[in-house]
Amino acid sequence: MRLKSFGLVLLIVIVGAFLSGCGCFYQAMKGEKTPPAPPAAQAVPPQAKTEKPIPPAHPAVAATMVMLKDVHFDFDRYNIRPADAELLKQDSEWFKTNPKARVRVEGYCDERGTIEYNLILGQKRADSAKSFLQSLGVNGALIDTVSYGKEKPLDPGHNEKAWAKNRRAHFMPLK
Repeated sequence: MRLKSFGLVLLIVIVGAFLSGCGCFYQAMKGEKTPPAPPAAQAVPPQAKTEKPIPPAHPAVAATMVMLKDVHFDFDRYNIRPADAELLKQDSEWFKTNPKARVRVEGYCDERGTIEYNLILGQKRADSAKSFLQSLGVNGALIDTVSYGKEKPLDPGHNEKAWAKNRRAHFMPLK
């Protein structure tokens, strides 16, 4: 009988240790809910790219303002999609003609998931955009990255359309 009780206690301790090591336990402790699964059959239409002006690096070319576009990501992913790869290829040309321009890539997520998880995912998204630009010959030393996770949504809505807008890497000029 004592051996069965010991086995049961040991099983409870092992399960408790396993649950305490996964993010679900901490998420439940903080009262946060797990993110819902993305809709399987529903296709999301391509989003309009948000454009922000970045001043040229040299005053001599001040008349030629350029727009660097945000790149967007699929749910729970940080890989560059083919359409966004084309945008980054266009942006790399601007970086090549302005070799001293400094830019910060800001990674964002939608509202689903924990704060910690989204900060990490946002950083991976910013780093992914930077790495892609570096693979095209852009000087990575002039690109900083930061994650804002789900803290600064572009669209405050609570639906797939808003979430798709918020899953992005945004380019911000630095002086």
